[in-house]
Amino acid sequence: MDSSITPLRHGGLSLVQTTDYFYPLVDDPYMMGKITCANVLSDLYAMGVTDCDNMLMLLSCSNKMTDKERDVIIPIIMRGFKDAAEEGGTQVTGGQTVVNPWMTIGGVASSVCQSNEYIMPDNAVVGDVLVLTKPLGTQVAVNAYQWLDQPERWNRVKLVVSEDDVRKAYQRAMFSMARLNRTAARLMHKYNAHGATDVTGFGLLGHANNLAKIQKNEVGFVIHNLPVIAKMAAISKACGNLFGLLQGTSAETSGGLLVALPREQAAAFCKDIEKQEGYQSWIIGIVEKGNRTARIIDKPRVIEVPAKDREGELW
Repeated sequence: MDSSITPLRHGGLSLVQTTDYFYPLVDDPYMMGKITCANVLSDLYAMGVTDCDNMLMLLSCSNKMTDKERDVIIPIIMRGFKDAAEEGGTQVTGGQTVVNPWMTIGGVASSVCQSNEYIMPDNAVVGDVLVLTKPLGTQVAVNAYQWLDQPERWNRVKLVVSEDDVRKAYQRAMFSMARLNRTAARLMHKYNAHGATDVTGFGLLGHANNLAKIQKNEVGFVIHNLPVIAKMAAISKACGNLFGLLQGTSAETSGGLLVALPREQAAAFCKDIEKQEGYQSWIIGIVEKGNRTARIIDKPRVIEVPAKDREGELW
């Protein structure tokens, strides 16, 4: 699923490892570095691994950049990546840099674990509930922000949102993507999670299906609620569901963990994250008897996040 697990030659230990890289999607190089690092670490966190022993950075500079652009931007991206790694209690000790037509950034995260330090993702049982730890809508928010400079695109959505709404959603998306899933990973142990995955490029439904497919038990996932960054559902509808946000197919970057938890412990899990981090999580669905697939009901409840704007605050 999210990480490879390699039993080591040395007594009862395994190497849990993952890699990820992508193109820049926000215009702040420092935040781009943080988002990339959070995205790499997220695959460890999805396995319940809370401590990363080492990170490597993968970087390709674009040969379309001027020397000046490269010398300014690249160190800022690297600093963002490094700072996020330190926030996760780990460090970057190496990597590789190349030059090619596209700028890409990514990394490798490794952790040496005992078997009780990771949670296999395949133990969901009938009666569990599904929890999501970050709101959806990052792809819509990032694209809408880019459309502010494209009149023909902007004219389609300005009927449903203001420029201020879009800028705020973009900020929310950026900070959400840069937030580590580490607290959620820690609490998966405390509240007896039966498995998890992180929601990224395949969208909510894609990742829910991937998780359902590998379950040991004959179960299916049904999703009823979609927590979405405020105003992004309206944009998606105004564009004729261009992204498939409400169908669960809109790509997310560095999204939340989708966790299968015992029903009686899920609310406490959500409350605990909010107490520690100040961010909401949501029970979005159930695990029922089924054929190892996931679906979103016909008219899911869209939960605007945050429920109402507070002056001067993002969340």
